[in-house]
Amino acid sequence: MNTTRALRTAALAALPVLAAAHAAPAVSTFGPLRNRVMPRLSGRGRPDHVALTFDDGPDPRSTPHFLRLLAEREVRATFFLLGRQAHRSPGLVREIAAAGHEIGIHGRLHRPLLLRGPRATYDDFSRARDTVAAITGREPTLFRPPYGVMSTAAHLAVRRLGLTPVLWTCWGEDWTARATPESVHRTVVRDLDGGGTVLLHDSDCTSAPGAWRSALGALPRILDTCAERGFEVGRLCDHGWAGPDARRRGTRSGRRSSTVL
Repeated sequence: MNTTRALRTAALAALPVLAAAHAAPAVSTFGPLRNRVMPRLSGRGRPDHVALTFDDGPDPRSTPHFLRLLAEREVRATFFLLGRQAHRSPGLVREIAAAGHEIGIHGRLHRPLLLRGPRATYDDFSRARDTVAAITGREPTLFRPPYGVMSTAAHLAVRRLGLTPVLWTCWGEDWTARATPESVHRTVVRDLDGGGTVLLHDSDCTSAPGAWRSALGALPRILDTCAERGFEVGRLCDHGWAGPDARRRGTRSGRRSSTVL
């Protein structure tokens, strides 16, 4: 009995330590710190370029509007898709890929990773990756965590799956009911600089109903502002960012990247 009680006491004492280790990577959620000391995780690229990214799609009600606008402006972007959304709209996923946009995954379900264990985390990511790969014929290599919050389990899972996590340097806060095209543009531009990565949403499946309209309305002004400042806008793979392709090239040539996560 004493041995059982001692083991139970030791296990309870270890729980705070284990919880802290699981949640430690969440420190990267703090944008100013991440942008300063974690340039690769922030999506920091070359100074004359801005990476344009979208989360939470595809959504047949909204994503086609973004695709048309991007086609009109001759801009390609990176779309981080939810596996469940991709499964529901495979034709739209193929349309995104056919337009030359880059596709990453945002998990299968938009669930906080700090509340999920290693097995559930891995299964969620792998199902999203496999869904997109089955639709496009190409395995995605980029991952963005829901809410931008990583966990230790998430880092281990993406490493096993050959995925690279990437967050952002500025966003539009376009997911709220009070967001407007003007507020989204103003919020993005406040932190916009060369080499940055912009986060917008092409779906309201995890946001206030109709919130995507604020992002769509702001997008032309964001593109105009980038042009006025001399920034090219495009995908992460065009960004000069030390992502998975760059690391593979470095490995083949015998070099190691000096960029630190």
